[in-house]
Amino acid sequence: MSTQYDITTDKWERFAFTRDGRVLTAAITSDHPVNGVDEQMHTELALVFNCLQRDSESDIIILTARGRAFCAGGDFDWFEEQINHPERFRAIGWDAKQIVTTLLNMEKPIICRMNGAAAGLGATIALLCDIIIADETAKIGDPHVKVGLVAGDGGALIWPQLIGFAKAKELLMTGDLLSAREAERLGLINYAVPAAELDAKVAELVAKLQANPKWAVRWTKTTANIPLRALAAQLMDASIGWESVSNYLDDRREAVAAFKEKRAPKLTGD
Repeated sequence: MSTQYDITTDKWERFAFTRDGRVLTAAITSDHPVNGVDEQMHTELALVFNCLQRDSESDIIILTARGRAFCAGGDFDWFEEQINHPERFRAIGWDAKQIVTTLLNMEKPIICRMNGAAAGLGATIALLCDIIIADETAKIGDPHVKVGLVAGDGGALIWPQLIGFAKAKELLMTGDLLSAREAERLGLINYAVPAAELDAKVAELVAKLQANPKWAVRWTKTTANIPLRALAAQLMDASIGWESVSNYLDDRREAVAAFKEKRAPKLTGD
């Protein structure tokens, strides 16, 4: 069996790929104005990181998005489908775990070029990358609770590891968004730069990685991720399970309806 594989030969509906030598840029693409996650994107997110690792012609991955946002989390039309048909939410549990584990299992360094807002699952994906460089005007946060869900798709895993439990729990339980500058100050992301400097900063980090022996870089990253992979194995079944349970609740339905209707939710505690 051939070990050669080219990710660009596969059909992808929510990703576009470009090469610059041994650097491969994977861009999230969607008709959704802020790259909201729908069923197709969720399915592809569960596959893409394994395929990026297998791609024979790349050593460094840049993950970014087209449009004005990086990824603003779940699409609200998809939320309504999940509320009305809870079995559809249950069915994505395996893929939800795969998104986290395949991203953490990648040996190739992956740089997040966070060109705009990253929220919910979008924030999780950004923060699980190795180096995160953001447009300073971007916002980042995990507002699962604001739509009645447990932050189960990786937020409860990665936020405490980056900024400590006290601040992470505050932000996860309030669902508040941070500016990129504040995220940089807290150590949540590496750099927040003006939009006009985003590509130059990404290129600077790529050059630094390329100046070092490839396998030393890869296996250093792999070693550093061992505790995160172990923690994911401990947490993800429970976190996805609790998130699935929260999808059944009345307050989940009301939170989504209120958001779509641009009004305050009438929460009952049920």
